[in-house]
Amino acid sequence: MEISSQAKIYHPRNPQESPLRQLLNAHFAEFESCHDRRFARDYGFYRLVVPHVIDNYLECGDLHEGFARIRCPDCHHEYLLAFSCRGRWFYPSCHSKKVIQFAHHLKEEVIFPVPHRQYVFSIPKIIRKFFLYDRKMLGKLCQCA
Repeated sequence: MEISSQAKIYHPRNPQESPLRQLLNAHFAEFESCHDRRFARDYGFYRLVVPHVIDNYLECGDLHEGFARIRCPDCHHEYLLAFSCRGRWFYPSCHSKKVIQFAHHLKEEVIFPVPHRQYVFSIPKIIRKFFLYDRKMLGKLCQCA
């Protein structure tokens, strides 16, 4: 991969200014407290992984949660790089990086250089409610497919 001279300049992001982060900081506690009453019937039970994912997202990119000091060996310029949550699915920045790394790993280490096909199975809306409350049925559905 060729790197242009402009790509060498590090432009730190400011995650605290993200609208999603501001929304979660302001309203996530309220959402947690009223989920069972307002949303459980339509969207299913509150999954215990949700607060963990949100906490990781809120800590991602925050210098108070840890950082690495980056120093150029030639000019001795330094900057702090906040640790990433290295998560998938929720935080777009970290998710994109993980997807690219995973695709590279698949291409180089796992998949043989032969044509592949991907099949997508969808669940009709009328029976989705059965999978909403019993997530183990999704595994059985995959085995059937």
